[in-house]
Amino acid sequence: MSNTISPDTLLVQMRALAAQAQGKTVPTASAPENSFANLLRQSIDKVNDVQQEGARLADAFQKGDPNVQMSEMMIALQKSSVSFQAMLEVRNKLVSAYQEIMNMQV
Repeated sequence: MSNTISPDTLLVQMRALAAQAQGKTVPTASAPENSFANLLRQSIDKVNDVQQEGARLADAFQKGDPNVQMSEMMIALQKSSVSFQAMLEVRNKLVSAYQEIMNMQV
């Protein structure tokens, strides 16, 4: 699977989202398997999985599960925190890029 994003595909998707936000109907084309939307969705799902695992381990540790060590729980919670912060930074960069593209004169 390739992690490259075509600038043309990204621009088309941004324009479609902008038109949708303005209430205009846009014909949808079939999205490629490795489209920007799919890559973003997969990334968010991975962050969600890491957060759920951290919460599961913390809950098990609080209940006194002998199979869960404190170090394991703390590492999972730190991974959860770091992945969420990284996702927020990516989101902020995407919003900034979107605003910059929308302000370009055509």
